Amino acid sequence: MTNTNPISISPIGFIRSPYKEKFAVPRQPGLAPDAVSVIEFYPPYNDELAFEGIDGFSHIHVIFLFDKIDYSRFKPKVRPPRLGGNVSVGVFSTRSPFRPNRLGLSILKIHRVIREKGKVSLEVLGADLVDNTPIIDIKPYIPFVDSVPDAVGGFASAPPPMHEVVFENDTESILKTLGEQRYKAVCQTLSQDPRPAYKDDTDEKIYVVKIYSFTINFKVKDSRIHVFNVNIDGETSC
Repeated sequence: MTNTNPISISPIGFIRSPYKEKFAVPRQPGLAPDAVSVIEFYPPYNDELAFEGIDGFSHIHVIFLFDKIDYSRFKPKVRPPRLGGNVSVGVFSTRSPFRPNRLGLSILKIHRVIREKGKVSLEVLGADLVDNTPIIDIKPYIPFVDSVPDAVGGFASAPPPMHEVVFENDTESILKTLGEQRYKAVCQTLSQDPRPAYKDDTDEKIYVVKIYSFTINFKVKDSRIHVFNVNIDGETSC
């Protein structure tokens, strides 16, 4: 029997992250551990009382909405980037955003609990969310329950390969004006090769990434990420 009763879910907040667009967002949480984001909560969910005890936890589960995804009908199979974008598997064996209800789940490290005039926001590290992504809920990460040492990771059993980032012209010095941590976050993001998974070294296309207040142009050559142009856009997200 199919339950057709509608379920109403409203965001409790949103995230301010370095990533202005879907392109170049890390494909899993924690792959850019120096990327700082801030989860802002709407009233009444930002009440300090709702966060009593949060300081005792190092990480949280963040449930969010893939609001930038155009999803109109259910498709049982998808092509995950981890398999090169050329192999189809069942959607429920992936973390693809193209799924019913468009819900995502990430484990993020709490960097700082920001308390101001009885209201709370959370500074977190390693987010894989686009700037302004709606947050549906958060829950504490509990190691003895959530960590499974002998778990099997299927086709994603090891971290993705990282690539050397080469800075040309004066691009590195420009990016270092972000400060050391943000500069490292940019390098961590680019080193994952944000291009579509099926691209290889024969690809000569120039790609554009928007991170923090910069628009970054790069291309890939000899398995290295070559950054050759950086433009300052203006406002920083967090």
